[in-house]
Amino acid sequence: CEDCGKSLIGECKLHGPLIKAKDRVIPSRARLTLPHYLTLRVLELRAGNQQILGVFAKKVIQKRTQFGPYVGQLSTKLTRYDESRLVLQVLKDGGKYFLDTPNEDCGNWMMFVRLARNQEEQTLVAYQHCGEVYFTTVKPIEPHTELKVWYAADYAKFMEASAVFIKEETDVCPLPPVAKEPVDPWICSSCRSAFATFALLESHQCINKDRV
Repeated sequence: CEDCGKSLIGECKLHGPLIKAKDRVIPSRARLTLPHYLTLRVLELRAGNQQILGVFAKKVIQKRTQFGPYVGQLSTKLTRYDESRLVLQVLKDGGKYFLDTPNEDCGNWMMFVRLARNQEEQTLVAYQHCGEVYFTTVKPIEPHTELKVWYAADYAKFMEASAVFIKEETDVCPLPPVAKEPVDPWICSSCRSAFATFALLESHQCINKDRV
């Protein structure tokens, strides 16, 4: 205590505790990379204050606008898996690696983009170019619309996933949609867990040690 001139364990009984000043909270690397015409919104709050975020447009974004490259750590295994985000892999030096983002300081804003559940809500397509992954808009995105992504056709084959195709803008009346066969899941031969893509099965760490 500078008033008493004494070294004390804990607060000074005569002059009381020190006034503690907190450091300013700095946004993560991923949040700092968000373009000025995009914004993050909290869509859901889960147990443990876990926030489910989405990326939304603040102004009109033109078709064929490219974002990227996606920033992540090259890894042979995923350390963090989120069922609402795309699993991404790239070819580097002849090897196939995951783009892993274990936390917000290891990636950029593209890690917050959620996957599209169908072709109507898909606004972005993901593809690999020169060992990097980029997202490109497949149609104009209106303000307050969430950016959602799925694999391009060739990249879907690389990821061993099904392809989602965007309907082309046309004045011709479309034909009734043709029913598609359901995509068979990838199943672990040991614990029988099912996965939507081979990449997820490949990164799966099986806990069943009783079977080969």
